[in-house]
Amino acid sequence: MTEGTKLLASMLLTGVGATAAMDLWAIARRRLLGVPSLDYALVGRWLAYLPQGRFRHHPIAATPPVRGERALGWAAHYGIGIAFAALLFAGWGPAWAGNPTLGPAMIVGIGSVAAPFLVMQPAMGAGIASSRTPRPMAARLHSLITHAVFGLGLHASGRVAALALAA
Repeated sequence: MTEGTKLLASMLLTGVGATAAMDLWAIARRRLLGVPSLDYALVGRWLAYLPQGRFRHHPIAATPPVRGERALGWAAHYGIGIAFAALLFAGWGPAWAGNPTLGPAMIVGIGSVAAPFLVMQPAMGAGIASSRTPRPMAARLHSLITHAVFGLGLHASGRVAALALAA
């Protein structure tokens, strides 16, 4: 396996693993705290309406569903996780891939909360940083913690990928 192929495999494993860690956290949060998980069908619905020129919804749940929205939403969720792993690799390079450290992973993980705060939530009718939700501060805190878990997942998955691809 070439170094480029190893780097690409590491990036994919890191992104998928970190996204899975985020999903496991969502399951635990729902069971332990009663906080519902994001319905990725709504993400798929939002994406499906983009080619029609519709960016904003008030709220997305009131927009008519589209065929395949759940699969589209889940694929986008994992694709976005991989994209943030690519950002991490672009920022810290092959050296990080060979020896993943926590700091850069947390910078990217926590920094990734900007995407829902500034793009997804406003586009889906929840306002900037959940400002139009019944409990904006609680929603913001949950988002921040979830993205910190994503950062921990980037680090842990990066370590696993580095070990798996070291040979």
